[in-house]
Amino acid sequence: MKPRGAWACIAIWILGGIAAMAAVKTGGDMLAEGGFQLLKGKRVGLITNPSGVNSRRQSTIDLLRRAPNVKLVALFAAEHGLRGTLPAGTEFPNAQDPRTSLPVYSLYGPGPTRKPTPAMLRNIDTLVYDVQDTGCRSYTFISTMGLAMEACGENGKEFMVLDRPNPLGGLRVEGPLLDPRFRSFVGQWEIPYVYGMTCGELAHMIKGERWISKPCRLTIVRMAGWKRSMAWRDTDLAWVPTSPNIPRGDSPLYYTSVGVLGSVGGVNIGIGQNRPFEFVAATWLDDQKLSRHLNGRVNLDQVRFSPFTISYRNELNKGVRLVFKDPARAPLLALNFHLMEAIRATSGRDLYQEARRAGKDFGILDKVAGTETVQRALKEKWPANQLVKSWQAGEEAFRQRRQKYLLY
Repeated sequence: MKPRGAWACIAIWILGGIAAMAAVKTGGDMLAEGGFQLLKGKRVGLITNPSGVNSRRQSTIDLLRRAPNVKLVALFAAEHGLRGTLPAGTEFPNAQDPRTSLPVYSLYGPGPTRKPTPAMLRNIDTLVYDVQDTGCRSYTFISTMGLAMEACGENGKEFMVLDRPNPLGGLRVEGPLLDPRFRSFVGQWEIPYVYGMTCGELAHMIKGERWISKPCRLTIVRMAGWKRSMAWRDTDLAWVPTSPNIPRGDSPLYYTSVGVLGSVGGVNIGIGQNRPFEFVAATWLDDQKLSRHLNGRVNLDQVRFSPFTISYRNELNKGVRLVFKDPARAPLLALNFHLMEAIRATSGRDLYQEARRAGKDFGILDKVAGTETVQRALKEKWPANQLVKSWQAGEEAFRQRRQKYLLY
């Protein structure tokens, strides 16, 4: 028994070493390992929020404040604020951070201010970006990143990205390309809804494709250990909520799968509740019938739809909860439309048509989708599979176009 115990200890030690070697190091980790030499002698501004931490959950704000020969002089906050607690769409003014006494410049402020102004950049040499995004085009952090790059180009400042994993992985590409006619802060770049790139890779593409008016001097601090096949759970990194409704590492999967449905409305998708975006429910839905219908779809076999009941505003809501059996391969954006189709088939209620009759303005749907095709498909009741198929040519063209910008 003793030899077995000894071999077991050795095996655990070996496996532990493999696990340690496989752990992902963020761009922030790599900047620190290099002794912050890339910022030596620089006055630095930092775009961040609570997700701006390294693999040991050390704040980039704190690391830069302690870094030798680096002077952190200003903080910049994207949507949801420096503390990441503000609801979506809530603008906020410039302020002073009570913890560090540094100025906090709002990049989601009244006016509206969506990119750094010359006054904000006047006293810095390098603007650093360290924010965890979701891998979904409509999540506004990547809009902030590109517009900040543009501002740096216009004002002769360097822009640095501390690279981070795409929580949806680096292989998945889904959805329609952004039609420039529908460009907005929830769709700024000509990429699919799910683009399968890290923020560093996307910054590289934004500059290379000249999507900003004035190219900046761009430095990307790469990660170590990240592979394109990794969903967030594979990285061994702790998830820090990026906003109130993205509380867990798998939340981006759910956000992408039902967020567009939320733009149509008519059902409860968990916003402001314990499990945001993880279920679809309503007082009038038949949970058993809906789950059977969805689980019978062969092309959705990487997802399980469990009957689900929740009390909401003193009413019983029934529906389905999404459970990803294979997070790396499951379709995401397509689920929005399969869910709407299944609701229509099992309840006889067309969420889109009901919202139109109620006078809903679908401008936000066109902006989120980045195209008018989605609304046309809902209006004409295209099968979900037909809509998904209509994206394929654009998805493949984007895969080819992005290839030269991939870093991993």
